[in-house]
Amino acid sequence: MPHPPDQLEALVAEVLASAKYRAISPALVRSVGARELAARRSLREAVKETKSRLHQVAGAFLDRAPHYDAWLNELRAADSPAARMAVCRTLMAAHASTRERMPELERFYAAIFAALPPVTSLIDAACGLNPLAVPWMALPPGAPYYACDLYADMCAFVGAALPLLGMAGEAAVCDLAASPPPWQADVALVLKTLPVLEHVRRGAGHELLRGLRAHHLVVSFPTRSLGGRNVGMATTYSGQMHAITQAEGWTYTTLAFANELVFIIKT
Repeated sequence: MPHPPDQLEALVAEVLASAKYRAISPALVRSVGARELAARRSLREAVKETKSRLHQVAGAFLDRAPHYDAWLNELRAADSPAARMAVCRTLMAAHASTRERMPELERFYAAIFAALPPVTSLIDAACGLNPLAVPWMALPPGAPYYACDLYADMCAFVGAALPLLGMAGEAAVCDLAASPPPWQADVALVLKTLPVLEHVRRGAGHELLRGLRAHHLVVSFPTRSLGGRNVGMATTYSGQMHAITQAEGWTYTTLAFANELVFIIKT
């Protein structure tokens, strides 16, 4: 059912006024809010459901307030590669997605980069704090690293952190459910992102993969819920990826880790 334009503006303003979502992509708030307004009986219900959907998409992964200025100071103060790696490990624990990967961090990136041709540029879609894993990636110094996420403050932090980790590139706010990022690179990382996009809009994950401008895609899925439950997710996601790669004519190999299933796709 159509909704008055002023209702959508009121919804977006109310959601962005909350501390939890003030830095999130306004474009995403607008698109989610428009769908919720069409499905709900009142503006109040639509605001509540929009916040709930945004929590599923992004808020659930940050379980404590980030301190980006202090984190940058820690990175700047790290005076050796070993010190930087130690800081990066500590900071990555602040985001659920990277925290789950920590016990296998070295093996994770060693196996992925061993399965790829030499990588000289990289896109990190829905990056979270994953760019802090640069010290474990087989990237040449000064390589362009393009990162995007839903949070403006997180992107500002990542953009400032990349040169401290020896990378060029940039970080930008994006709504991947609406359009792919603009960059072109050898490889695009799409780590534990597709299930999140499906919460926003059915089919958005497949559209993102089709739109990424990269020779190889590294797509991963969680095999356990955020609560640690194993509910057959690997089988479900394997079926989904087989269907997508068949439809696109892509080939892929699979890597299995304790909490993550990775598909390395040649486009």
